[in-house]
Amino acid sequence: MEKQIEKTVKRQTLSGMVVSDKMKDTVVVLVERYVKNQKYQKFITLRKRYKAHNPGNTKKVGDKVTIESCRPLSKQKSFKVI
Repeated sequence: MEKQIEKTVKRQTLSGMVVSDKMKDTVVVLVERYVKNQKYQKFITLRKRYKAHNPGNTKKVGDKVTIESCRPLSKQKSFKVI
């Protein structure tokens, strides 16, 4: 009898808004985080842009999407649209 070992991979998920859809099968997603500055105790908004795989170009600019980490698909693309 062979035992099947199942690996459970915890993937990073982020929510954001599509800001560009000009590439083929790729969208740029802007993810915002609201964090407190450690020194000055002020809240600031951090923004980061991720390139995500979007098969079939289904998402358009302004859509709210959730992206999930995956294996690197290209030099800059390591996320896919859920």
